[in-house]
Amino acid sequence: IYKARAPIEHVDTLDCPILLLQGDEDKIVPPNQAEKMHEALLKKGIPTALRMYVGEQHGFRKAENIEDSLDSELYFYSKVYGFDAKGIKPFPIDNLD
Repeated sequence: IYKARAPIEHVDTLDCPILLLQGDEDKIVPPNQAEKMHEALLKKGIPTALRMYVGEQHGFRKAENIEDSLDSELYFYSKVYGFDAKGIKPFPIDNLD
């Protein structure tokens, strides 16, 4: 059942941009799973970004990381949908032309 529900097993069905937000101390979804997913999306050519948050687990608790993850979502959407997200710190989005 785990394999059937694992996102990495369904990359072939994906075709939309994906932002991965990951805590580096996550015990529920270990960071290597996000890294493998990111690598698979890169290989498929899907626009993607992986943001790793130091000291975070499954669900962010530090205010600065909560704020950054929300800003990252806004920035990612702005690049995917073509609007300006003023005042948001940019970061690289792979496979986005």
